[in-house]
Amino acid sequence: MNHVVLTGRATRDPEVKTLSGDLRVAKLGIAVPRSYKAQGGEREVDFINLVAWRKTAELFERYVSKGSRILVEGAMQMNKFTTKDGVERTVHEVVVDRVEFLDSKKSDAPGASRDTAEDDEMPF
Repeated sequence: MNHVVLTGRATRDPEVKTLSGDLRVAKLGIAVPRSYKAQGGEREVDFINLVAWRKTAELFERYVSKGSRILVEGAMQMNKFTTKDGVERTVHEVVVDRVEFLDSKKSDAPGASRDTAEDDEMPF
């Protein structure tokens, strides 16, 4: 089973493109804190790439900006490609099927949470 659920903050504004026809794709990153603290007492953070298609891409474009707190569900995928310099690269990303907006300031978003508690464990 390939099912991923992540909660974190957007590391940048979504990059949204329109492909052939009206097919929309959005790419962005999310900072996800680990559930444990490192030896120094600080919580480590993983930075994960997200890809959203069609309606989900439109939701990202409309309601997500750098620092937005979101919950996403989807599947992990791995893409291999060769750069112009001939170097082989592998990119891991989560293809998002569902998103929830967790910021109270985004309360006009569909399914937005009304929770106003701040998450002190986020790195920014």
